[in-house]
Amino acid sequence: MTDILMPALSPTMEEGVLAKWHVKVGDIVSAGDVIAEIETDKATMEVEAVDEGEVTDILVAEGTEGVKVNTPIARLKDEGGAAAPAPTAKTEEAPKAEAAPAKAEAPKAAAPATPASAAPKSDSGERIFSSPLARRIAAQNGVDLKSIKGTGPHGRIVRRDVEAAPKGAVQPAASTAPAAAISGIAPRQAPSLAQMGIPDGSYDLIPLDGMKKAVARRMVDSIQNVPHFPLFIDVEIDQLMAVRAKVNKMLEPQGIKVSVNDFVIKAAALALKMVPEANASYTPEGIAMHHNADVSMAVAIDGGLITPIIKKAETKGLAQIATESKDLAKRARERKLKPEEFQGGTFSVSNLGMFGIKQFTSIINEPQGCIMSVGAGEQRPVVKDGQLAVATVMTVTLTCDHRVVDGATGARFLQAFKPLIEDPVAMLA
Repeated sequence: MTDILMPALSPTMEEGVLAKWHVKVGDIVSAGDVIAEIETDKATMEVEAVDEGEVTDILVAEGTEGVKVNTPIARLKDEGGAAAPAPTAKTEEAPKAEAAPAKAEAPKAAAPATPASAAPKSDSGERIFSSPLARRIAAQNGVDLKSIKGTGPHGRIVRRDVEAAPKGAVQPAASTAPAAAISGIAPRQAPSLAQMGIPDGSYDLIPLDGMKKAVARRMVDSIQNVPHFPLFIDVEIDQLMAVRAKVNKMLEPQGIKVSVNDFVIKAAALALKMVPEANASYTPEGIAMHHNADVSMAVAIDGGLITPIIKKAETKGLAQIATESKDLAKRARERKLKPEEFQGGTFSVSNLGMFGIKQFTSIINEPQGCIMSVGAGEQRPVVKDGQLAVATVMTVTLTCDHRVVDGATGARFLQAFKPLIEDPVAMLA
């Protein structure tokens, strides 16, 4: 018997919702069969089997929330010694919650689940994909999984790979001591509302879903761990609005409409190529200088925020950026994005101008080095050639990770960005 574990389907996932089972006890599954649907902090994923075997127990019921990564969710009977199906995933539309979730099959007392070890990681921090059975055999035989090339589906390490590997390369044992005990610092416990003077029963409590928890965790990590600072600049957008009107008139027969944000994404991408030091990420090993400007755009969705990516934005025209951004935003709100469409990115743009917000500062989206906050365009008094005039002005804020982008580099980026926005004809070439 081998346990099927709750998979980690995104870098930020610590727990998920087991939304739906596609198999039942007694079913025989083969590689590629969809066995379950898991709701992560960003999307709903279909989990596929990568090997075959008989499902003997369902350990977690449909609709169960807060299922921790690497928790056993089902049990598989090995077919001819084969490893259990390990999950892979693809994005699908989020299913509606069942009114009455099916009850899980109770695990048999005679065969209690054996806790499976968490998936190991390589020296670079990347997860090593291996089946639970392969991990157990590796631990028993003193085999280092980092030295093995998997021959299973999608390069996964399976039983036969471990049995064929040279023995003796024992992995260092993981410490079981809690982080707080190692550091000597107890984790901070937030006081309850009652302790802060707000009595119980005077409010309605809305439970945190996976996305809210993930956003809260990532934002706290970013604000605590990243030494950040903002830079502000005003740009005049009268010419941009005039060019946008002409471009949209030309594109109207194709059903394409370019937004101000599309101009901002294009200008940011071009400015990143002019000042490549701003298109970078901090790592403990050094500063990663990215080859392309993969611009993440903040999209508000029910229950949180997601940042789909316009990849290689510097190589794309405004019409293509407009088409992609509209499609990504639509599928983001439907929770149909694939992981590679919202994970990664080298620079972010957050635009609250449509809500009338004049100026704001965003929290850096790690591991990116910068995020740009775009406010509303409004008519303001300006001085031109010593004369008072009126112009449509938009305030832009660049928040920088000081480990990567210092003040001078951030200023040079904004100096490259400003003329592209104020004279956008250059972006049409």
